[in-house]
Amino acid sequence: MTTIKERSEFILRTPAVGPAIALVVAVVVFSVTTDTFLNVDNLSLVVQQSLVIGTLALGQTLVILTSGIDLANAAIAVFATLLTAKLTLESGMPGIAALLIGIVVAAGIGAVTGGIVTGFRLPPFIVTLGMLTIVTAVSRIYASGQSFPVDDDTLGFLGQKQYLFGQIEVTYGMVLMLVMYIGFWYALTRTAWGKHVYAVGNDPEAARLSGIHVRRSLLGVYVVAGVIYGIAAWQALGRVPNADPNAFQLGNLDSITAVVIGGTSLFGGRGSVIGTLVGALIVAVLRSGLTQAGIDNLYQDVATGVLVIAAVAVDRFSRGRQR
Repeated sequence: MTTIKERSEFILRTPAVGPAIALVVAVVVFSVTTDTFLNVDNLSLVVQQSLVIGTLALGQTLVILTSGIDLANAAIAVFATLLTAKLTLESGMPGIAALLIGIVVAAGIGAVTGGIVTGFRLPPFIVTLGMLTIVTAVSRIYASGQSFPVDDDTLGFLGQKQYLFGQIEVTYGMVLMLVMYIGFWYALTRTAWGKHVYAVGNDPEAARLSGIHVRRSLLGVYVVAGVIYGIAAWQALGRVPNADPNAFQLGNLDSITAVVIGGTSLFGGRGSVIGTLVGALIVAVLRSGLTQAGIDNLYQDVATGVLVIAAVAVDRFSRGRQR
């Protein structure tokens, strides 16, 4: 029979367990305290609201596992939406071609970011903060203060093509996100690439001495993350068929929140994408539940901030216990 101490240590060693328990507790609390939270329509809405943030958080997880952080992920996704929409509207380009260009450009921005981080050995926080400013400004210059409606079947596919799974509406965007999570879970836990990502984040010098090409691994992570941000842009256009330079202003912070609450260490080398998926759902459940409970948005931000600090404190404590 396991003791309370053993159960506590198991939770601390397994990053996804704690967030899963927190998600269940949050759902139970809001189901009891509000009359409208636990119904099919609201639960479907909660899942849909976690779509873009959940995908951004997937890319953010890869970067944070390498002991980095990406403050520009949402800005890159916004620029990809603008680029894709304008190419279809003003150039008459087919949606699939515009979409591929948007994803390639997002990957290119990731390559530039990774190249600066690895080539000049600059802190990812500083590089991505600069990239956030640059990409945001370029997006507003490119859009000239306008938004661009999207009327293309390919670009709207992930949001408009819905079907019923029981009584719950599921978009193809959500299906794609789940497939991506499963794929990256496999890649991180079953392939050499995944082990390199964890090793680089845990101790880059030890990784180098063991034969891992640290710079190439880091650069690859930023490029892959850029591709994921481009796919998030596609999901965003499917959910809201309008490219707006002012969209997702808090997307980077929400994605970091989902990653940290999901149990991935901000110090790198530990965490899981499954935990991130749970973290994204926690953020969506928290905002939905507090909104239905009549809590002001400002207090919701306070609650989210408290959760982030608590998650980092638990991570710090668990690392101390393992030494």
